[in-house]
Amino acid sequence: MHTTLARQSLFIPGVFLLAGVAVVLGCAASADAPAALGEIVSVAQGELEGRELPSGVLSFKGIPYATPPVGDLRWRAPQPVEAWEDTRPAAVFSPSCWQPLSPEGAFYGEVEVLRDEDCLYLNVWTSADSADAAHPVMVWIHGGGLQTGSGSTVLYDGENFASRGVVLVTINYRLGPMGFLAHPELSAESSPASSGNYGILDQIAALRWINDNIAAFGGDPSRITIFGESAGSWSVNYLTASPLAAGLFQRAIGHSGGIFWPMPELSGDQSAESIGTSLAESHGVDGLAGLRALSAEQIYEQPTQDGANLPFVPNVDGWVFPTDLHTIFATGQQNDVDTIVGFNADEGTALFAPPGPMPVADYQAWLQAEYGEFADEFLAAYPATNADEARVALYENMADRFFAWQMRTWARLQTEHGSKPVWQYFFTRVPPWDRAEEFGSYHAAEILYAFDNFAKSKELREEWGDSGTGAFNHAWEEVDHELARTMSSYWINFATTGDPNGEGLPQWPAYDPSTDQLLELGDTVEVRSEVWKDKLDVFDRYYESLRSAES
Repeated sequence: MHTTLARQSLFIPGVFLLAGVAVVLGCAASADAPAALGEIVSVAQGELEGRELPSGVLSFKGIPYATPPVGDLRWRAPQPVEAWEDTRPAAVFSPSCWQPLSPEGAFYGEVEVLRDEDCLYLNVWTSADSADAAHPVMVWIHGGGLQTGSGSTVLYDGENFASRGVVLVTINYRLGPMGFLAHPELSAESSPASSGNYGILDQIAALRWINDNIAAFGGDPSRITIFGESAGSWSVNYLTASPLAAGLFQRAIGHSGGIFWPMPELSGDQSAESIGTSLAESHGVDGLAGLRALSAEQIYEQPTQDGANLPFVPNVDGWVFPTDLHTIFATGQQNDVDTIVGFNADEGTALFAPPGPMPVADYQAWLQAEYGEFADEFLAAYPATNADEARVALYENMADRFFAWQMRTWARLQTEHGSKPVWQYFFTRVPPWDRAEEFGSYHAAEILYAFDNFAKSKELREEWGDSGTGAFNHAWEEVDHELARTMSSYWINFATTGDPNGEGLPQWPAYDPSTDQLLELGDTVEVRSEVWKDKLDVFDRYYESLRSAES
């Protein structure tokens, strides 16, 4: 195994290692009662030894769900994990999947992370008393643009969810070129004649393992909710669309991320396969054999000859994805599951804002290049009369394109072409810190609230010091704690019953396209209608024109 220590942006979270293995089992159960759940559990592949936390929650880390995708298994679908003989320690996180280094001064801070090709592992937190407790299961899929990230960052720590009766699972999956490289030779050697969607296949393999084994941790395999943020939400969207994931989960929550614009095709001009061919050429190697001979360091860190930043994302391959996600949902072919989707009020501040004022003429030229004949409509929706306004208009346009429009489209298509309900949220709380006015309710700000993990953010701030992102420098107020209790309660209720509503919570109506209602999660929690409707309607017309042109 070759493991490398790198520095990674927190937005694309890294690894927080915990050491120590506990060895004491719980008291013996009576003959008539189910065996108490303890630090040693038996799964299909063998025994695992986790640790009991001071809260009583049991944690199991670094559990393999697939054979390491190394050697001949690089760029192949994940294979079932082999059994082990001795009790396997499960108290320390595995390395994260290979990913690029983070830029200096990244908004979301920096953290050291172990990277390895042998990375297909998951982590479980449970407070179940016995294996037949049948607690609802929530599976978190990390963000990071499908290029970076890890299931082991402390922000995703599952102790709090588990203490409230949920079995919480986080996973790793292959990223960037290891996860999404398509190539003609890879397609030719694959029985489905497919390549490039390995990261999604990893997620599906993890869900299969969870379905087969989660009962050993007191989880209910008939109540599995998948949820994620940013690219984790993309992943939730992909999984709800893929026929290969059918029946593996019953509920889905998407935080700020959907894929309802055109997807790349596997083959043809400007296709996923052509990108893979370009990667080989840019590294000066001969086809697939040459790529497989490269080390992970060379693939991720050696500059390409032409300096190209090649996009590695899922593609329409006819197997994992029969067609693009918009068509799948619009024709009712998606996995029809209960759904929550939502977005934040200021997604663009930390992601898309130009470094300084933008001349209005440059902004108008950008609109023309991006939207062609729709440029004037977008200028009317996102107006700018000076350079400061132009800077804001650009990042607000990008944020709505990547997030707000995607989530409204997801809610509409599922409601109109599925039988299961949707609830939509709008997160507006501005976390309190000295840059609050600049960044507002920024991308990923809601994660700590959904997990109610403020205590964990304090731990990480102590570990890193105060030089990191605002996500660890907030001076939390009572309104933040109350909102976290509310938001996490909605999430737990949803995982438990399929409906986020419950006693003591403001009523959250299911989504109806005719009223376009959503629940604002902010300083107050209240129902709103038609948030940013005029702006998002322009995106509707723009993307409809693209689909019409392709048909």
